[in-house]
This record gives sequence, structure tokens and C-alpha cells, in this order.
Amino acid sequence: MTRYAFKITLVGDGAVGKTSLRRRFMGQAFIANHLSTIGADFSAQKVFLENDDEVEFQVWDLAGQMNFKSIRSRFYSGTRGALCVFDVTSRDSFMNIPRWIDECFTNTGVGEVPIILIGNKIDLDDQRVVSREEAENYAEILRSKLTDPVVYFETSAKTGENVRTAFQHFATQLRDLSIAETS
Repeated sequence: MTRYAFKITLVGDGAVGKTSLRRRFMGQAFIANHLSTIGADFSAQKVFLENDDEVEFQVWDLAGQMNFKSIRSRFYSGTRGALCVFDVTSRDSFMNIPRWIDECFTNTGVGEVPIILIGNKIDLDDQRVVSREEAENYAEILRSKLTDPVVYFETSAKTGENVRTAFQHFATQLRDLSIAETS
């Protein structure tokens, strides 16, 4: 068994469900009405992989409102990967993904880091404005431009659907990249 620790950052517009995703990943219940994140919030959670490797995520949940941009920049340092979250019921949050990726890469101190693209709130399918196909096509475009593979997951922080799967995938990806870097 090998242990790994990675700082990962949740980025995306305000109210896309970043805090709810983080809370759900931590094993906490969904809260429908919670206060917006101010600046950043932090938590740690372990993921156990198929070969008994252990990955500890230090999860930084960054405020999505524009008035926190100058504060956010200092929280990217040391980030090894980012989960870029949008709300499938908000076209604006989807269209802002390139801005979030650019902000992340600009502020990490190392440039590009692996990303996972997450379309959240799939439990609101009747209000959906960003299709799975459109988001997967965008992930394909990102894969062609970035060094590390980009995977797209659809999640519901409310029901928990695919939340653990997305984080588990990211743990495996970051572990494998870490092994490749040292060999």
C-alpha cells in the first residue's frame, strides 16, 4: 500500500453546487439552503483505491462569485488538480468554464493541472439547458488542447449520484500521474 496526498480545488460559478458536492463526498447530507462560500472552505477526505493505495484529498472549495476573484488567487497554490463544476440548468455557468480553467492554470504556480469537468444538478433534468452530448463534446475539445486527459462526469449532489465515482476516478488519475512523474 502506498499513500498519496493531493490538494484539489473545486472551481466554478457561484451556486453550481461545489459546496454540496464537497459535503456529499465527505459523507455529509445534502442541505438545500446553505450560505454561499466566502473566500474558500477546506476539508480532507481519504479515498481507497483497488490495490489498497490510499489517496488523501485536501479539497479546497473556492467561492464562485466574481467579487472574490482577488481572494481566490491565493488559494490555488499547490493545487494538483481541479474539478471544474457547472450547473446543467445554467448555460452561463457552462459558458464560464474556460474562464475558470484559465484562472486555475494562471494561479497554480505550475501552469496546467489535470481537470475533471463536472455537470452538476442532473436531478433537475426537466430544467436542463446543457445536454450531456454538448458537455462531452466540450470535454473532447479540452482533451485535444490540454496535456492531461479531461473526463466528464454528470453528478447530483442532492441525490449523491456519481459524486463518489468522480472523486474516485480523480484519485486514480492523480495517483497514476504521480507514479509516471517519478518513474
